[in-house]
Parts: sequence; structure tokens; C-alpha cells
Amino acid sequence: MSDGKGDVWVEAGFAELARSGVEGVRVEVLAKNLGVTKGGFYRRFADRAALLEAMLERWREGRTAAIAQQTSLDGQEPRERLKAVIQLYSERMNPAAMAIELAIRQWARSDEGAAAAVASVDAARLKHVTELYRATGLDAEEAEAQAFLFYCFIFGQSLLFVERGPRKRSQLVAKAAEKLLD
Repeated sequence: MSDGKGDVWVEAGFAELARSGVEGVRVEVLAKNLGVTKGGFYRRFADRAALLEAMLERWREGRTAAIAQQTSLDGQEPRERLKAVIQLYSERMNPAAMAIELAIRQWARSDEGAAAAVASVDAARLKHVTELYRATGLDAEEAEAQAFLFYCFIFGQSLLFVERGPRKRSQLVAKAAEKLLD
């Protein structure tokens, strides 16, 4: 997948996925967006399904590697690491990544391959954050429940349009995040 040629098509696929959902990820559209002919696509991928599969694989691998890296203690205390992950997701919102995440989750509602990729990423996210909570001294069941709340918060707060302005919003998010660290 990392031969360079397919990467351009996969990235163009993600851009279109974020813009118009999986229905918009069509060879003609991507070729036009890239300013190239469709021939280059078919030299790299057998068909649209192969591109979609490559996109899911890239997203799954990327998100799984990201959470492993983000939750690595590297000499930090577990609570500090949890706090850093909360800050990463709540203070430095990445609209493009969130649009892709939401589009893939929407796609997963009607496609088994996308659903499997989402389930795999969710399992990795919960596993790594559960391990951080375990490292704070919680038992397995409590740690898993906290990790679940953690992700409900991370994704939920990004979807709520809180009418408070950026500073007030970040204060609210910080106060709510403290509850996850108690």
C-alpha cells in the first residue's frame, strides 16, 4: 500500500469521504479532483472496492497506531497520560480527521467491512485506555467502564455545539475532563 502511487488515491478518497460520504468516493470524482485520468487509478487498484478496502485498512492501522502511541506512558504517571489524551482530543480539534471518523462510522452502518474496521479501532482504543485506568489502580471492570465513559466524552464533546464561545467551552471541557480523572 505504501508504494506512493496508491497513497495519492487513498488520500483523495479520504478527502472525498469527509466531504460527501462513501457514495462520493468514485473513481471519476477522484481523478477529476487529482487532475489526472482514470487510467492511473486502474494501474493501482482493481476497482473501487479495492480502493475502499485500502482506505479502511489505512484508517484502521493509523487509528490503532495513534492510540497505542498516545497512551504509551513513557515515564509519565497514568493520570497525566490520561489528561494529555483528553487534552489532545478536546483542545486541538481536528475537523478533517473528525469528518473522516464520522463518515466511516456512517459507512459502517451499511457495510460489514467498514463496521469491522470501526469495531477493531474501538476495541483498540478501549483496550489502551482501560490499561491506563488499570495502571491508576482500578480493577478490570471499573477500568473498562471508565474507558467507555472516556470515549463517550471524547467523541460526544466534539459533536456538541455548546453556545459559550471557545474560552468558556474549553473551561467546561476541562472541568468535565477532571471528572474522568477522579
